[in-house]
Amino acid sequence: MEIGYLDWALADFSGYIAADELYDGPFCVLSIVDNRTFKRLIYQVLDHDPNHQDITAFLRRFQAALRQRSLALNGVTTDASPLYPEPLQAVFGEVLHQICEFHILKELTKAILRAVAKVRKKLAARKPTLKRGRPSTPAAKRAVRQRERLQQKIADLFEHRYLFVQHDLTPAERQRLKRITRGLPQLRTLRAIMEEVYRLFDRRCRTDTALAKLAKLRQRVRRFKEVGKILSKLQSPNLDKALTFLDDKLFPSTSNAVERGNRRHRKMQKTVYRVRTQEHIHNRIALDMVRDSKKEGRTSTLEALHRARAA
Repeated sequence: MEIGYLDWALADFSGYIAADELYDGPFCVLSIVDNRTFKRLIYQVLDHDPNHQDITAFLRRFQAALRQRSLALNGVTTDASPLYPEPLQAVFGEVLHQICEFHILKELTKAILRAVAKVRKKLAARKPTLKRGRPSTPAAKRAVRQRERLQQKIADLFEHRYLFVQHDLTPAERQRLKRITRGLPQLRTLRAIMEEVYRLFDRRCRTDTALAKLAKLRQRVRRFKEVGKILSKLQSPNLDKALTFLDDKLFPSTSNAVERGNRRHRKMQKTVYRVRTQEHIHNRIALDMVRDSKKEGRTSTLEALHRARAA
């Protein structure tokens, strides 16, 4: 089955792959998927957590399949896991290695939202303590108004927190963001930093240009001590490797191809399969791969049946 399936899957090999691991109970499924045709190429079910030796053996198995068909690998996309850099270097040498853009943006988005939550917590600590009963003195009435203003500010920051990380904002959303951050310049700085991060992944610029922009952004963040501590993810070398795709228009920036297969596996395990043995997981994935290889034939057969019934 494997030889026949690989002949079909690698017939239109794009040269770009996505690799990832999926944990299913005590087992781990290693997968390599064509990152442009979305075809699963090879997989392996382990009964333990993978290490560098497992990843290296898995990649060498895929390398042998490419050599048998005189195919070349142009680029690999993975998540930010430390499992892949050393084995990829050992097996494929200087092949381009792209860190998934989605995983990097996910971490930065979490950091921005944590910073907004920290500001809300500081505002809550500034709320004055009120005495019981109705306020009777001017000072007590001022304290009530101040507490209400701070509470409204906290509620607005929580309700519209998505504005700090959303990719594009409408003019109305920008006005709302400007209103809820009045008196909080550090939050406006966070939004400006997030916009600069999104600009780094613009395919219209080259990798060297994006890296230069990133260096300037890191220097800018260091000047804001509070923001710099929160956005330590900007200093990660994974962010540099997430910009590799800019020099190759065909290089996918995310590992969505393999993630889609993992989501399908989780869904089938949850609703249909419910198998938790190594052999059964192996056989179920093999069955799915065979079904994928026969999909074109099934589609043409169904279309012929529909035409025959319509006639």
